[in-house]
Amino acid sequence: MSMNSSLETHVAPVRRPIAATLGVVCKDGQVLMIRRRNAPDVGRWSFPGGKIDFGEAVLVATEREISEETSVQAKALQVVTAVDVHDIDADGALRQHYLLIAVACSWIAGDAYAGDDALEAKWFDVEQLAHSDIARSFDVVAVAKLAYQRYLEAS
Repeated sequence: MSMNSSLETHVAPVRRPIAATLGVVCKDGQVLMIRRRNAPDVGRWSFPGGKIDFGEAVLVATEREISEETSVQAKALQVVTAVDVHDIDADGALRQHYLLIAVACSWIAGDAYAGDDALEAKWFDVEQLAHSDIARSFDVVAVAKLAYQRYLEAS
């Protein structure tokens, strides 16, 4: 037995939010959205995005995720906001905490096809999004409007 073993204590690992990106691709009054294949918000419409790899810049991760999930090429312009998302299990316990970094993007090329983590990919009119009866992830309408405004300012 080493001398250090008597000093060792069990420390629970610190849980931290997982940083991920949301790419709000803008074009002709519309934003590109995907219907989610995976948690959180399975089956709901949101923006393409995903986890940021270690050492990867937010804007680079955004462009990569858009391409993987929709086959669309986009230019990430700027971060517009961040949204907390809590993945809660059936018993009400917090399973995971995500910090989603929303990035305004401009469309460069490509037709939208569902790929990777998406069930569907589709363009939605920004002004009609609030009145649509589609099942949306939390804050989608507010994030879409804010990102589209930033896109217009950058154009």
